[in-house]
Amino acid sequence: MRLSKTLTAMAVASVLLGGCQATAQQSAANDPVVVQQNLPEVNISYESFTLDNGLRVVVHEDRKAPIVAVNVWYGVGSKDEPEGKSGFAHLFEHLMFNGTENYDDEYFGPFERAGATDMNGTTNSDRTNYFQNVPTPALDMALWMESDRMGHLLGAVTQEKLDEQRGVVQNEKRQGEAQPYGRVFGYLAEQTFPEGHPYSWSVIGSMEDLNAASLEDVHQWFNDYYGTANAVVVLAGDIDVETAKAKMNKYFGHIDAGKPLKKMKSWVAKREGEKRATMEDNVPAARLYKLWNTAEMGTADSEYLSMLVDILASGKNSRLYQRLVYDEQIASMVSGFQYERQLAGQFFIIADAKPGVDMDRIEAVIDEELAKIIAEGPTAEELARTKFSNAAGFVRGAERIGGFGGKSDILAAGTVYHDDPGFYKKSWDIIENAQPADVQAAAERWLSDGAFVLNVVPQPQYTTAEPQADRSQLPEVGELPQLDLPELTTFTLSNGLEVALAERHDVPTVQMRLVIDSGYAADFGNKVGIASYTMSMLREGTTSRDSLELSKELESLGTNLYASASLDNSTVSMDSLVTNLEPSLEIMADVLMNPAFSEEEIERKRGLWLENIKKEKAQPTAMAYRVLPKLVFGDDHAYSVPLTGSGTEASIQSLTREDLVAHADTWLRPDISRLVIVGATTEAEIKPLLEEYLGQWQAPAVAAPAKQFTDVQPQQEARVFLIDQPGTPQSTIIAGHLAPQDGVDNEIAIDVMNTILGGSFTSRLNMNLREDKGWSYGARSSWFAADEAGMILASAPVQTDKTKESIQEILKEFNGYMGDNPATADELEKVIANKTAKLPGAYETKSSLLSSIVDTLEKGKGMEWLESYGSRVRTLELDNVQQTADDVLRPDALTWVIIGDLSQIEDDVRALDLGTVTKLDSNGNEI
Repeated sequence: MRLSKTLTAMAVASVLLGGCQATAQQSAANDPVVVQQNLPEVNISYESFTLDNGLRVVVHEDRKAPIVAVNVWYGVGSKDEPEGKSGFAHLFEHLMFNGTENYDDEYFGPFERAGATDMNGTTNSDRTNYFQNVPTPALDMALWMESDRMGHLLGAVTQEKLDEQRGVVQNEKRQGEAQPYGRVFGYLAEQTFPEGHPYSWSVIGSMEDLNAASLEDVHQWFNDYYGTANAVVVLAGDIDVETAKAKMNKYFGHIDAGKPLKKMKSWVAKREGEKRATMEDNVPAARLYKLWNTAEMGTADSEYLSMLVDILASGKNSRLYQRLVYDEQIASMVSGFQYERQLAGQFFIIADAKPGVDMDRIEAVIDEELAKIIAEGPTAEELARTKFSNAAGFVRGAERIGGFGGKSDILAAGTVYHDDPGFYKKSWDIIENAQPADVQAAAERWLSDGAFVLNVVPQPQYTTAEPQADRSQLPEVGELPQLDLPELTTFTLSNGLEVALAERHDVPTVQMRLVIDSGYAADFGNKVGIASYTMSMLREGTTSRDSLELSKELESLGTNLYASASLDNSTVSMDSLVTNLEPSLEIMADVLMNPAFSEEEIERKRGLWLENIKKEKAQPTAMAYRVLPKLVFGDDHAYSVPLTGSGTEASIQSLTREDLVAHADTWLRPDISRLVIVGATTEAEIKPLLEEYLGQWQAPAVAAPAKQFTDVQPQQEARVFLIDQPGTPQSTIIAGHLAPQDGVDNEIAIDVMNTILGGSFTSRLNMNLREDKGWSYGARSSWFAADEAGMILASAPVQTDKTKESIQEILKEFNGYMGDNPATADELEKVIANKTAKLPGAYETKSSLLSSIVDTLEKGKGMEWLESYGSRVRTLELDNVQQTADDVLRPDALTWVIIGDLSQIEDDVRALDLGTVTKLDSNGNEI
């Protein structure tokens, strides 16, 4: 499930299609003139056709990678649930992954072997979708699978499967509600829409309704809503329309159209008067939600309100951020969105109060700014800025054929919601021509202080074709293409900075990442969190630009610029349109070489930083990862810091400007850095620009610093650490022990060994705790590999009353792997198939290619090594995997961190006699 502005960011495509320019406008004499900016051209071409049985098909051809996105949308969501059946649409989505009459096994299996990516299924109020990217030779397999569950599902749905997925969904509900603010949106749905309105219940539903779901309900839901006439299939990527017609008729042509459906078109339910309520919950900060029922998706007013919320409450340059967070500093966060849905919209403003701040004071500021914009409207500059920012976002989204916001997603949304794959063009006609007065009028209509229509039309007479596909077996996946990555050009600037460039000219953007050998391991012997704080301050102003000017300039250019730290590195990353590359580089150089470290900005950020640490401690998984490193690595190690990198309250309280300046002067230098670039540029084009803007960055005269690492000895016995979180419906279990560092010779064997144990959906841990037992929404293991050492980690959020049993099952999987249940040939073959088959599509986006090149260069390897990954994986033998498990896994020396309601679980955990049991507070201190 997702909550998003459905088409606002997508809708800018129309202006991009023509390559037109943003026009300069002035709404008042003192408004700045909007600077003209060239917008790049992006065209989502498509062809559509309808099978005789009513199935609508949309095809987009994009040959840049040998992959095809298969996106199947059904026009059914939680709004279609009858009374007493809330949550059923989402529950049914889960059942669609549990096998069919002709393939009665886990749905993910064949796709993992074929190397599928971006694979998932989601449900919202209005639709259910299923999607995946597959290598072109696996398209027949994907269509066979999708058509098999569309036309051949019910015979494989058993009471056992229904009960299993009911448990998984209920754990998903528990996990969501266990998070801070996790119960809010269900309550808001009940309170803001009238009884019986299709949006007056949550997508995930109630426990009572989920418990009442029967096998008969499953059959009825499938027969009612999963016919071809209520479905849309989008194929995007390495395919043409003639091929699509043949394959779609072969696999889908015989499936029934389904029943005629009655579909409500609109029920806005505009409210009058003010209503207030208070909810008590286990949250780290007081939060204000303010919302209005507004126009439905696809209307001009909905688009105007989407632009308004960007201006009012989205990002650092929004009016409410500047008032609440930046100027008055009474809130730590403010955000907003126009929640677009088919029947009605909702306009949200959300703000977190800083400690001691009265919520009425925050609400008063919101009301003041809202009244001002209703009275005066936004400025022309504000409106132009949000248009251009959304345009840049669309360009980046349109790089992908699949996944959320990719081209197949855009075309499917237009078809299902508006019966028009190219509806984004109509949305942009509204956005492009929007004037400040339009936005002002919409705000007055909806934010200042209902009818039912049913149209019944006869369903066309559909026919079905004779079955063509062989349903007795899956089509074989053909020979997969070889991985072919761009060449890597390397050169050195005059200041000694190493540069690596991979050209990728598919869309007009350039991404770069400056990698500095520091990270928060460099905090060792100093104040914890200083590396992360220093890097975050780079975006808070330079000696020539203050923080807001910097943010506004980047937004106007459509450029993303980030600075951050990880455990072993600090990075400055930039993603720019080619047309604005030079001014973007100038800003990046200014940020890197001339940070202001303003005392005012340091203090403003300090309050927000401390609030974030408080929020980390309220979120169980984040709390565990704050505590675990110190327990595994000991007190005297560079890695014994919170893995979030945020430090501690005490260290952040004590940070001074001098600390930050000293860290920057010591570690931000070109001789311990590398710049990696991927994008639509060449060495001849980019090198002079880099020399002009980064060539002045000089290393200090003193020798380059080096991080200090001490030896760490692995634990010899298991230990248990308990953290109390009263009243939570779930326990969070994290267990870990020392493991080899990144770049070891057998790293592939370790990765494959871990994938079988817990590193994928069909891994042993997840299949046990989620699919077999239904105790958890997801259980995983991972190999956390850092430069000097690593950890093997297992994690599982589980229902409280199964905490003890879940720990036992995790241990059973670890011990069995090393004992009487070693890795099997079938498991190894599946993982190898998955890891190799998905390679051709693994580097579709610049960001994925950039990350892999950075990782490869950090290991001291080259592109040939990266390209040879598939062949190296294929040489792995079962004995290698088992020997690796024996060498690496140490279940008898796991350090367990268990967070939950100790009044419910402590006695059971102690009864397991795993080892010494210690209780900790949220800071990791023994109590």
